[in-house]
Amino acid sequence: MSNKTAITPTREENYPEWYQQVIKAADLAENAPVRGCMVVKPWGYKLWENIQFQLNQEFKVIGVENAYFPLFIPLSYLEKEAKHVEGFAKECAVVTHHRLEMNKEGKLVPASPLEEPLIVRPTSEMIIAEMFSKWITSYRDLPLKINQWANVVRWEMRPRIFLRTAEFLWQEGHTVHATREEAQEQALSVHAIYNRFGHEVLALPFIIGEKTESERFPGADATYTIEAMMQDRKALQGGTSHFLGQHFSKASNIKFRTAEGNEEFGWTTSWGVTTRLIGAMVMTHSDDDGLVLPPRIASSHIVILPVIHKEGTGDEVFSYCNKLADALRKISYHGRPLEVIIDTRDIRGGEKTWGWIKKGIPLRLEIGPRDIAEDKVMLCRRDQSHKEKSFVRRDELLESIADILDDIQATLYQKALKYRDENIVKIDDKETFYAFFTPKNKEKPEIHGGFALTHWCGDPAVEERVKEDLNVTIRCIPMEGEKEKGICPFTGKASPQRVIFAKAY
Repeated sequence: MSNKTAITPTREENYPEWYQQVIKAADLAENAPVRGCMVVKPWGYKLWENIQFQLNQEFKVIGVENAYFPLFIPLSYLEKEAKHVEGFAKECAVVTHHRLEMNKEGKLVPASPLEEPLIVRPTSEMIIAEMFSKWITSYRDLPLKINQWANVVRWEMRPRIFLRTAEFLWQEGHTVHATREEAQEQALSVHAIYNRFGHEVLALPFIIGEKTESERFPGADATYTIEAMMQDRKALQGGTSHFLGQHFSKASNIKFRTAEGNEEFGWTTSWGVTTRLIGAMVMTHSDDDGLVLPPRIASSHIVILPVIHKEGTGDEVFSYCNKLADALRKISYHGRPLEVIIDTRDIRGGEKTWGWIKKGIPLRLEIGPRDIAEDKVMLCRRDQSHKEKSFVRRDELLESIADILDDIQATLYQKALKYRDENIVKIDDKETFYAFFTPKNKEKPEIHGGFALTHWCGDPAVEERVKEDLNVTIRCIPMEGEKEKGICPFTGKASPQRVIFAKAY
């Protein structure tokens, strides 16, 4: 099998372009005619469906119900919470007219201005808070836990498929509680769900932590984040959970009467993940041959490739492949039946094989007349080199298929974890810190050291200076691991613990 059909450029040659080419070769998505928007194609959308399905199960366990809220938000609603509007103002798309009409020159122009402009939702805190204020009157109505799967719009200056697009898909959960403690517990429980989902399903070794004040969600008292390292050693935020305090309750008048008869404002949270998770998987696991998908989230688990060299053997091979596929589909793998594709396209075998390698399907099975005679199949794992092949008897395959897929899942996770840990460095002086984030190769400015685990005194001015000088931010204040005290290398002041600095998407 020639390697000429592998992805070009390679990760080492041009990582950003490699990422785009992996997506294109895998047929996940493509750019839309509208600048900054994307079309998610079936192989890519199946990943999002699997994310939806599995997270929905997690949310239901903690009492969350799905609903849907309007795409349009009155401008006055957004203005109710000062920090919120300040944080999103520059990203908002605005609708100002009811309709279009034809002018004298035969061109469509906006007509009939709206009495109040409408914002195309960048997030739904304010419109949902407005509805919650009508639904909640008593402590008996609490806690209220609602999630919606929806699209949002935020104008992006530098769009990139899945990572940053003007319109993207996400879930956003919103809850109201009677006490601060309940709301904080809710925000942290969802944070834990995201982290567990990343580790166990997406094979992404996230670091969990809290955002600094300057990096919080606009209007939040606290933002909890999951951060992953990509193969270019940049950070990618996988999802966030926000403890909103009473800011949005007071802005939207979400009140409830207590058991004692007092009237109080509710305590709220919001939380979400997006199609960015797909981009994170692509960047973390894929190689120079193309996409690599963890089995527990893969669009399909197995592809069977019938191998027919002589005329007259096709019926026998196809019959064997169909029976094997039926037997495999009866096997449950982490809550869903194994999904099996039989590729019967009349194209060259090498082209067919490379197509599936690039699409990242976890297992390829090749079956020809000789294999049928011996009741065995040739098995190829996507987490291994395309040159590695093994033969396994049919009955052994059916018995061990779940274990094989789990081994692929574990291998991908351990590989990503090893890479991440090898590229996290403790740094205790400013000069070394700046050198760590300064590219050694000016032709490849995106390549740098990785994550710096460095002390910080808590001064926002330090964050701002580092960001201006190096385009590096504090990704999170880690919530796990040692909490050693030390000295901030930027100010010489005391530091309660180390934080994660990194360049990020």
